[in-house]
Amino acid sequence: MNTAEGIRIALHSLWANKLRSTLTLLGVVIGVAAVIAVVTFVNGINGYVATKIFNLGADVFIVAKISPVITSIDQFLEGQKRKDLALEDYHAVLAGCGSCKHTGASINGIGKVRYGDLSSSDTMIRGMTPSMAPILDLEIVAGRMLNEIDLNNASRVVVIGSDVLEKLMPGVDAIGREVRIDGESYTVIGLGKTEGKTLGQSRDNYVIMPITAWMRKYGTHNSIRILGKSAGVGPQLDAAIDETRAIMRSRRHDLPGAADSFSIETNASFLGIWANISGSFFIAMIAIAAISLVVGGIVIMNIMLVSVTERTREIGIRKALGARRSDVLRQFLIESSTMAVVGGIIGVLFGIAVAKTVTALIGMPSVIKLWAIAAGLAVSASVGIFFGVYPARRAANLDPIAALRFEL
Repeated sequence: MNTAEGIRIALHSLWANKLRSTLTLLGVVIGVAAVIAVVTFVNGINGYVATKIFNLGADVFIVAKISPVITSIDQFLEGQKRKDLALEDYHAVLAGCGSCKHTGASINGIGKVRYGDLSSSDTMIRGMTPSMAPILDLEIVAGRMLNEIDLNNASRVVVIGSDVLEKLMPGVDAIGREVRIDGESYTVIGLGKTEGKTLGQSRDNYVIMPITAWMRKYGTHNSIRILGKSAGVGPQLDAAIDETRAIMRSRRHDLPGAADSFSIETNASFLGIWANISGSFFIAMIAIAAISLVVGGIVIMNIMLVSVTERTREIGIRKALGARRSDVLRQFLIESSTMAVVGGIIGVLFGIAVAKTVTALIGMPSVIKLWAIAAGLAVSASVGIFFGVYPARRAANLDPIAALRFEL
């Protein structure tokens, strides 16, 4: 029997016993589908995180009281004990960082914005220096961005996001209009470019005001973030970070050899932290999927043992006609691996369908990788071969005379 004939017999057996085949392949289908769905989501989210969430350039770094990504309760509690970063720290970095092309400061909060009879209570109130625009690549589609005069005078002016415009000022030319933010009036001077959503959350529901105006309104008891942009990546970025670290350690009186009493992060470090988190999640989900594959393999082995019993006389006839032990062994291995590969194909299609359905319903990003599909099929074939060895050896070792006398 050649390989093509073995595959044909296996497919015929699957089709002739549809219910049994469905139950047999269910474990493999679920296992492969889980692997494909997890890989698809992890790849999609990794790319999404890099471009949408940690959307800093490769030449930008952030100085903060505590890292924006908290990975343990101890890290959070230790960070809360640190002294806040103040606007004076920003001025020191601005004056002392010669390797920084741009240096900016920002602080955020949630507030209520009102225009006429319409209001929004969950708008991001962002206080910034004008230099944040080139650091974060903020674009203005109408009006102008904040300038140094606005900063120095703590002017009550704001740049608004497209969500604020659409929700509070539909059909209105917003430039020059007055909006009320937590009870105080501010003049709209610019409209930010639409940025879309991140994991279903809008990135355009904001107003930007000078950081000095933000502090006059909300107080100076909140820690700011200092952002720096170097003239390039690699050594230039490292030099800017080193200069900033030296300035901050001096201002905060950090002892030689002691850890920094602040956090300096780059896009690469954010992505590294995320890679560790997503990697752990990936391993956990693959382990769970492996259990399904093992269960599916055991079911395939059981069905193949039943098949050996049902086809004992057939095996005896084949041996009597000259089939060798290796021929019978190969026949049953081909059949078991074919069954598993069919389950793998169904699992791949099901996993892709699940991933794309979830993406369509809640917006979770997903990216299909060809290597994941190939790996899923390879794993399913391996399961079929591994768990088909015992039934195949049992069939190959049957005595032809005893097999010919066998009756169910």
